[in-house]
Amino acid sequence: MKIFITRQIPEDGPKLLREQGHEVIVASQDAVISRPALIQSVKGIDALLSLLTDKIDAEVMDAAGKQLKIIANYAVGFDNIDVVAAQERGIVITNTPDVLSETVAEHTFALMLAIAHRIPEADRFTRAGKYRGWEPMLLLGRDLSHKILGIVGLGRIGSLVAKHAVKGFDMRAQYYDVKPNSDFEKEYGATYMQLEDLLREADFVSIHVPLVPATRHLINAERLKIMKSSAYLINTSRGPVIEEMVLVEALRKGTIAGAALDVFENEPSLTSGLANLENVILTPHTASATIETRGRMAELAAQNIIAVLSGKEPLTAVKLKS
Repeated sequence: MKIFITRQIPEDGPKLLREQGHEVIVASQDAVISRPALIQSVKGIDALLSLLTDKIDAEVMDAAGKQLKIIANYAVGFDNIDVVAAQERGIVITNTPDVLSETVAEHTFALMLAIAHRIPEADRFTRAGKYRGWEPMLLLGRDLSHKILGIVGLGRIGSLVAKHAVKGFDMRAQYYDVKPNSDFEKEYGATYMQLEDLLREADFVSIHVPLVPATRHLINAERLKIMKSSAYLINTSRGPVIEEMVLVEALRKGTIAGAALDVFENEPSLTSGLANLENVILTPHTASATIETRGRMAELAAQNIIAVLSGKEPLTAVKLKS
């Protein structure tokens, strides 16, 4: 059968598909595929392996034709896909959960350490030739140990970040989610809190919610104002969860101490002024960017396609709305 992949991904996935005898077509451009090219390329395909940067809506699905059986998203999130349109057309949607959880949790914790210890600032300072010797007040940061970590969204990644914090740094874990998790509380001595209460108390706030209408601008001006002036905000989920314009203003005014972002509200564009701030760390949506994890993501996406095209249940189906 015919499979289209919207951009080059690690060969682990395409190789599996070819070994099954399928025709695999990978888009040639080293960039996000254009809308016209996407519409043209999906015609007559049986499976689509898409990226989070691809908008897959009813128009794309209809351009593919009625033989399109599966859209395998090369990501955990699937806000780039119109799940209702897919359901109406009987198209299976899958994602790549679990395989990237540990890597994203590692990146999240790396951002926490880097912003608190001012590592990027110190690196720039040293490279610029400004280092003149040890100084007692030079580039003072803050400890993580024994501080309060606030987890917003207790999924797989949020739980692993809490594990690193509690087990590795003796931090205290507080969390906000749609419902309490008693097992998590017992294992990590964590406390369930309402979002506003968590924001008032946490020294580090780490965001791990999916992007849905209820979470868009979840962190806004009002909620930034109730955070500690010494607190840090970390986001490795989706950019629009934070209202970026008001975050820039909060960082300028010292409403919070700093932020570390791997995702942005209008990717790849940054809100004006964000890149000029010293108290923010910016990474280009690379929280899952390790050789091992990106390979596993490609393999899982391919396994989902193989299963569906063979008439079997996919490994990681997205539950569509009823």
